[in-house]
Amino acid sequence: MDKKNSEMSTETFKAFYVEETSKGNFRGEVKDVPMSFLPDHEVQVQVQFSSLNYKDGLSASGNKGVTRNYPHIPGIDASGVVVKDESKTFEKGQKVVVTGRDLGSNTPGGFGAMIRVPKDWVVALPDGLDLKTAMNYGTAGFTAMYGIKRLERELILPNEGKVLVTGATGGVGSLAVFFLSELGYEVIAATGKMHKVEFLKELGADEVIHRDEITNVDSNFLLSREWNGAIETVGGEMLDAVIRQTNHDGAVACCGNILGHKLTTNIYPFILRGVSLLGIDSAICKMPMRLKIWDTIANIDHKKLPEKFSKMVQLGDLIKEIDRILEGKQAGRVVVEHK
Repeated sequence: MDKKNSEMSTETFKAFYVEETSKGNFRGEVKDVPMSFLPDHEVQVQVQFSSLNYKDGLSASGNKGVTRNYPHIPGIDASGVVVKDESKTFEKGQKVVVTGRDLGSNTPGGFGAMIRVPKDWVVALPDGLDLKTAMNYGTAGFTAMYGIKRLERELILPNEGKVLVTGATGGVGSLAVFFLSELGYEVIAATGKMHKVEFLKELGADEVIHRDEITNVDSNFLLSREWNGAIETVGGEMLDAVIRQTNHDGAVACCGNILGHKLTTNIYPFILRGVSLLGIDSAICKMPMRLKIWDTIANIDHKKLPEKFSKMVQLGDLIKEIDRILEGKQAGRVVVEHK
């Protein structure tokens, strides 16, 4: 152990720490973790808030496709203040946000009260956001807005037709509904949870439909044109059906695979209607676009987001919340507060 890590070895921070207790069995608990557990990157941040995402649930339950090695601290989102920055890019005490990249996957993440990350993972908190509100959105909000930016590139603009959001009660879907509405789009929200109709309308959905209305259709190469664009969050047969019902010169931004990672479709929506299929990889998003996304989010009227959209929990509450998100029972967002 080098001198630097030796000096820090007696220091600890509180974290939700996941260990493999026996082959294939994983346990997460809140414990004091030595600072030496953190990697040797330039920027150290004292985390004040994080948020719970489906990917965090996978990491916390031992999914080796998300996290290769354990023990590990999940949490792909973090907001807090800079403790120190060896690169001199950020000032001590500066408020920052870290989302995506490798945070919480194979790098100790936001479920710990401290993180240490490369400088190019860090975004200065933009004016118009506070640390808690940033985590109301987190990676889910970032992904939703990234999808909207991709649609804008394809000239899918407000007042030019409907935009569909699938998986609309999920983290990405619900924030896509909210952002699209606030930006002036006419929004169709598709969900299997019809008891959440009022929730979706409070977020700004103009119309709420059952997801089966999209997928229970003929197998024709092309179907009637129902929307100009879509934020498609679930994949599988849903993505195929959405593509076949998209308008001429429309676009579909794809960012999920809950219904499956395979896409079976046909070429005609692309060559006869000019439909574009847009991929969204919010983890590896170049910094100019990352800054643009956060600036756009910061200028949304956050007060219009329903208060019940998110709930605050502590580290000790995470186990039950992880179970809920993996079972598909979470609606809205769960913000994690470090005290």
